[in-house]
Amino acid sequence: MLNRSNEEAWLIVGLGNPGREYEKTRHNCGFRALDMLSQQLGCKVDKLKFQGLYARTSYGGKKLFLLKPQTYMNLSGQSVLQLSAYYRIPPQRIIVLFDDISLEPGRLRIRADGSAGGHNGIKSIIQALGSQEFPRVKIGVGCKPNPEFDLAQWVLSSFSASEEKALSVSLKNAADAALAIIDHGVPEAANRFNGIRG
Repeated sequence: MLNRSNEEAWLIVGLGNPGREYEKTRHNCGFRALDMLSQQLGCKVDKLKFQGLYARTSYGGKKLFLLKPQTYMNLSGQSVLQLSAYYRIPPQRIIVLFDDISLEPGRLRIRADGSAGGHNGIKSIIQALGSQEFPRVKIGVGCKPNPEFDLAQWVLSSFSASEEKALSVSLKNAADAALAIIDHGVPEAANRFNGIRG
């Protein structure tokens, strides 16, 4: 019988949009960082349930779930809520990896909690969980070229070659940062990863 009340279960969520056409867009950095993390942990995020693709593995003696919601960005919270409710994982042990337009490519910012800051995926998770108290790893994707530029068009655009180079480092750092949060807590992970350049 599966023990669903394991106190040391963690969930790491990568945000993005399903579908080939979105794979390399700015909005899909969360998916890409989670893919890197799954390679590092030697597991595949390929089980279809909870309106998402997920993997179940262990890390440091703790039960660990990796999740890529397949609902499209604006409804990501539905998938996060279903898995976390089923395995009784509280918001404080749900780490979300996602794109941030206020940071340049190559940079990360780790936060213990906070508002959605205009990110629809985070907004959906806050609404679904009824809480802002979940750690997050923000992955810089660069700001719009000018204020008039359509935001949706910008986050669904691809990176330049030089941006992609910086990003590859920060995606790896984002994967490491998620594990550092589990190992050492948010403040120490933030001290280590906030502000470093890709």
